[in-house]
Amino acid sequence: MSRIGKMPIPVPAGVDVRIDGSTVTVKGPKGSLSREFKPSMKIALADGALSVTPETQSKRDRSLHGLSRTLLGNMVTGVTVGFKKELEINGVGYRCQKTGKELNLVLGFSHPVIVRDTDDITIEAPSPNKIIINGVDKQKVGQFAAEVRGLRPPEPYKGKGIKYADETIIRKEGKAGKGKK
Repeated sequence: MSRIGKMPIPVPAGVDVRIDGSTVTVKGPKGSLSREFKPSMKIALADGALSVTPETQSKRDRSLHGLSRTLLGNMVTGVTVGFKKELEINGVGYRCQKTGKELNLVLGFSHPVIVRDTDDITIEAPSPNKIIINGVDKQKVGQFAAEVRGLRPPEPYKGKGIKYADETIIRKEGKAGKGKK
């Protein structure tokens, strides 16, 4: 059995878990998430903890065991604490500004780039070179952050662009000097 899959998921107070066949709905203070799991994964709520057990020990079920448990754990974490990704903007003249539900990005193009909040994703800009993306669904937060970073990915020579706060940009050396033989 999977080491991760065997671990129970504690359900904190204030979180409501509803299991309807292979669909699990988790409601908490930050919001609500629902996900359809494979029918071969049996999900049970007992003694304030969720557990996932595979129906058979086939290769497919064993590979889905840990994944199902992790997805379920991320749902519980998302509705209680939430997820966030921090992005940094580096470069002369590059900046961001939040106005209402729109994030206005100046990234060296001839026009400003506008990114809007979605229903389940909120954007904050605490300073002109920092963006914080918050949400309940870990997958959607990560995808949205990747799309914002993709607007102007960091380049390896000067490091200009949008990068994750914990990302390290490996710098390349520029052209070699003239006259060296």
